[in-house]
Amino acid sequence: MSAVLQSKASDTAAIRPFAVNVPEAELVEMRKRINATRWPEKETVADHSHGVPLATMQKLARYWATEYDWRKVEARLQALPQFITEIDGLDIHFIHVRSKHENALPVIVTHGWPGSIIEQLKIVDPLVNPTAHGGKVSDAFDVVIPSMPGYGFSGKPTTTGWDQARIARAWAVLMKRLGYTRYVAQGGDWGAIINDVMATQGHPEFVGLHTNLPNAIPPEINKAAAAGAAPPPGLSAEEKRAYETVVALYKTIPTQFFMATHPQSLYGIADSPVGVAAWLLDHDPISLRLIARAFDGEKTDLTRDDVLDNATLFWLTNTTISAARLYREGFAKTDLGPKNITIPVALSVFPDEVYHTPRTWAERAYPNLVHYNQLEKGGHFAAWEQPKLLVEEMRAGLKSLR
Repeated sequence: MSAVLQSKASDTAAIRPFAVNVPEAELVEMRKRINATRWPEKETVADHSHGVPLATMQKLARYWATEYDWRKVEARLQALPQFITEIDGLDIHFIHVRSKHENALPVIVTHGWPGSIIEQLKIVDPLVNPTAHGGKVSDAFDVVIPSMPGYGFSGKPTTTGWDQARIARAWAVLMKRLGYTRYVAQGGDWGAIINDVMATQGHPEFVGLHTNLPNAIPPEINKAAAAGAAPPPGLSAEEKRAYETVVALYKTIPTQFFMATHPQSLYGIADSPVGVAAWLLDHDPISLRLIARAFDGEKTDLTRDDVLDNATLFWLTNTTISAARLYREGFAKTDLGPKNITIPVALSVFPDEVYHTPRTWAERAYPNLVHYNQLEKGGHFAAWEQPKLLVEEMRAGLKSLR
């Protein structure tokens, strides 16, 4: 990849240093393509029900082409130790930052879609250097943040089979290769699904997890919600509200359903920076409204640069389709319900998550629930949008595992 410099090694198990250095010509070409976008007409509705509004995308494009500076996030990436190692025949890229504090708890943090390692950049220093961010020495973590196969700087699978279970096994290999004999995990979106699957695989070194997207929807709830049926009888008021959020989930993730069937057909999107950005923005209605506000000039917990750092990474690495393949591989195998996980689990419930998880559902899904908390703000991209709150939750939720 022309945008990346990395060392080579003949030993497939070797851990090779990695650095990001995007040629200026690639950024010039990106801006040229943004300016050459052929725009459609305005949507025929006054809300987001038809997808990302034209006005939002045109504001995004103007900023992207004229003011956005990739070099700022590139410098942040360059400041972090990054590596590549081959696992199961595929190059896996990861950030690895060891804390200066002794007895730091190792944690592997996994992003989701439409995310990347960009999502987790804000939580790295607070985790590894807690005393500089309102914490104690005893709060310290060693942090490992891999790029999922087909995402960012990791290799792109050339055969089928890279589903959540295979990724989970690769993560266990990665942590063992780094010398960790005891570690925890954190994740939302695909990261949460991968961590739950990893917890069922019997890796003795994996001793607990923190999740902000619990796989805790009871089977009878999931079945009824997917069918758009009435809620099962006997639900509490909170459970009824949670049921409605699950119903809405199934109605409002069309991009994910498309990727689960025909990811290879996204040629036109992959060929346009604006197409890539629009596809990434349309994850769910709540997140889309949050992102749109950033481009409308409102102060939000996600900035324009946050959004475009991630979109630019997707563009420069040409990973729109390779990332989408995870849905074809794993969406049908995805179970958002209990998985008989016995290791300790800490759960943080953010109010604007794609579905709500009452404590009753959490306790049923995770019999060894060591932490449950409902936050006052935040949504699906917790590390990206509410890094301070997520770090505080990780410290509190995983404290008993130190």
